[in-house]
This record gives sequence, C-alpha cells and structure tokens, in this order.
Amino acid sequence: MTSLTQHPWFFCGIGGSGMLPLALILRGQGAEVAGSDRSRDQGRMPEKFAWLESLGFRLFPQDGSGITSAEQTLVASAAVEDTVPEMVRAKELGCPRMSRAELLATLFNAAPQGLAIGGTSGKSTVTGMAGWIMTQAGRDPTIMNGAVMKNFVSPDAPFASARVGQGGTFVSEVDESDGSIALYRPKVAVLGNVSLDHKSLEELRELFGDFLARSDISAINLDDAETAALAPRAKALVSFAIDSSEAMIGVKPGSIVEAPTSLTATILDRRDGSAHPLALKVPGRHNLANALAAIAGCNAAGVPIASAVAALASFEGLARRFDIVGTAPGGITVIDDFGHNPDKVSATLATLKAHKGRVIAFFQPHGYGPLRQMGAELAEVFAAKLAADDLTVLCDPVYFGGTVDRSQGSERIVGLIEAAGGKAEHIPSRDDCAARIAAIARPGDRVVIMGARDDTLTSFAKDLLARLP
Repeated sequence: MTSLTQHPWFFCGIGGSGMLPLALILRGQGAEVAGSDRSRDQGRMPEKFAWLESLGFRLFPQDGSGITSAEQTLVASAAVEDTVPEMVRAKELGCPRMSRAELLATLFNAAPQGLAIGGTSGKSTVTGMAGWIMTQAGRDPTIMNGAVMKNFVSPDAPFASARVGQGGTFVSEVDESDGSIALYRPKVAVLGNVSLDHKSLEELRELFGDFLARSDISAINLDDAETAALAPRAKALVSFAIDSSEAMIGVKPGSIVEAPTSLTATILDRRDGSAHPLALKVPGRHNLANALAAIAGCNAAGVPIASAVAALASFEGLARRFDIVGTAPGGITVIDDFGHNPDKVSATLATLKAHKGRVIAFFQPHGYGPLRQMGAELAEVFAAKLAADDLTVLCDPVYFGGTVDRSQGSERIVGLIEAAGGKAEHIPSRDDCAARIAAIARPGDRVVIMGARDDTLTSFAKDLLARLP
C-alpha cells in the first residue's frame, strides 16, 4: 500500500457517495488527502464537510486553489467536466489523474483477500451485510460502500460509508455501469442479479462473466436466470437462492415470515443438511435475497454459515435504504429511501404494499438525463405497484448546474403515471410538496421519500415528519 500513501492526493467532489469512502480509506492508510466539492461551495451539507475537516482533510473552494503541486494525484469521477478549475490546473501542472474506479480497484487488488459485490441492484446492502459479517467474524475488514452503514455510525463517524480495518480482507461493491468491474481481481466474487440498467444485456453478460472468471470462487444467485446462466464461467462455486432447490444455500419452504420492518426465515445449507434461523431487522424479500448473497459470499471466504447468519441478526441496515425516520404522534410513518431506478423503486413499493395502509410516495428524480432515460419505466412501476387510494408526488428533478437539457421534467412522468391508471401530482417546489403531503396525510399512512444524489433528502424527510400531525 505504501506507494499510494507516499504522495498527496486531491479529490474533486470529495463529499460524493463514491468519493468519500475512498478518501476515508486512503487517509486511514496514512495518505495526505485534500479536496473540494461543489456542494460545500453552495452551502449544502455543512456538517459533512466540517466532519471531514475535523479528521484532517484540507478542503478548498472548487476554484483550482487546492491544486498546488505536480506531485498531487487528482481523483475525479468520469462525470467531472474538463472545464472544472481543478481539472484545468492539474493539466497545467502535469498532475497524474485517477478515476474513482481506478483508485478503488488499486486499493482492492492490493488486499490479500478481496470480496467483490457485483450485480445490478442490492450491491450496497450486500456489501454492508458482508462487511458486518466479516467484522463480527473477527476479520477486521476494510469496507468500501456507496451508502452509510448504520452499524458503523458513531459520534466520531456520522457518515460511515467506509471502514478502515487492519485485517487482510477488503469488501467492496463493484460497478458495471461504467465498465470498471473489469479492473478488479477478487478472491471472491458475489453476483446477485443481472438486469438492464446502463448497458445492453450482451455487454452485461460479458462483463459479469469475465468478473466471475477472474475470481478464485464465486457466489451466484440461481433464482436470477441471467446470473445462473453465467455459472459455467466460475472457477469454483457457492450457489444461493430463495426459491431454487438446486442452490447449495437456500431457504426452507414456508419459513419466510414478513413483518412491516423485519423478516425471519430458516436458512438451509444443503451441503450438510443443517438449518439456521435467520432474523433480519430490514424488511422485504429483496433483503432476504441480499442476506443470502452476503452469507454465500462470506462462506466462500471461509466464514461458517452459522456465524454469518448469527451476525445478520444485529445488522442495522443502511442509511436511506428503507430507513424508517419515525412515526408522528398521529400514526403516520415516514421512510427515507434511495429508490431512484425502476428496480429499486419497485422493491421498495412492493415491501410497503405487503402490509396494510395507504402509501404516499414522494419522488425527486436524480437528474433530467436519467428521467428522460428511464422515466417511462418508472411511471409504469408507480402505476402498477400502487393502489387506487395511494398517491405519487413528484417535485422537479435535482439540478446542481451545468448544461443538461431541462426541457422534459417531472410533469411528463405524472402524465405517464395517470395514463397508466395511477394517481400522481407534480408540485415543482420540494417545500410545497411537503406542505401538500402534511395537509393530506392521515393516520396509518406510510410516506416514503425517494431519490438519489442528494443528501438533503434525509433532512427533508425529518422536517416532514416534524410537520405531521
């Protein structure tokens, strides 16, 4: 690791969900790290940046002033434009540049035992679960996650999306959307599901198949047809599934009991016939699938099934993943959720609709581009999953500046939801949405706040809860 810590680093967008944990890991390994962030300049999330400064990170305005030496390596995501002052200054000085994915892969591949979590959805939760299992098993892992892991949150670490450990295990989610999954050389690969998101199925089959082929052992979900079809690419295999009786690690038929905020089931290890009672503090069948993925991945890395199942009983979940903010005195519950693409929104709404009560779904699109790309599918999900009594409320998409085409916004999605038989309203301002929801919410309702790429949604959810009767 020493070569990474022998020179200074500068993160452009240091507060981002993908950048922050990497900065924490590098700093934890002894590197000098500085950074800038547009959100800090705009006065958003001041507590996050104050915390980073308290840890010894030097923060600068996003005006290029933090780039002072050719020795600094600039870390920037692929989305950062070449016109951003840091990029301009780094080019002038001849600073080396790394993408977020290249840095993560370098850190990951240097670890003696890398556990890589892949798949189209559920990666952050599986990473959090596997990281917690490894921690409880005494492996002292380093964990890289795109979400805050509640088990590791403390007054000293309010934004715990990473854990820096001294053991040789590195647990990380790996991303296929930008093709960077090809950079990783895992000891253990976990593949939960393969579905259309950013790339064609042909590209995904090749990317995920190569991912399995590069790993010493793979944990594969046999319930997902696309994933199961890639099993022949794996050198060695631990299979898991809720429904498939072929899987090595499965679920006893009839043992699943779903509650509004939890789930229990009996996990079967068909290799030795043993049964293990699982109790999850997070709800929904998708979280049972996530738990199986984490159990199988950790088992492939040498953790006994019984230990993995026992550890998950104390897994607290992730911030903004079906995160119950609270219940108002009048009996209205507010839930904060990261749902932003059709798969994730569908899983969240299915979990809510498994239990009685009206659902008011507030949705903030995470950009004009994504809304154009997946808006029609999102509208179908809201219309299909919610009942006649339920309501979807959309504000305008997130916009932090830039040249994106803003001609088509949330009103188009509301039209599509209504055309498909659903009930929806477009209220441009988020504050006005809160006022509308507070006015119409009644006892027994669940209000879910959904969206990505905007940390202030959690504050919005808390403020809304305080306004409810």
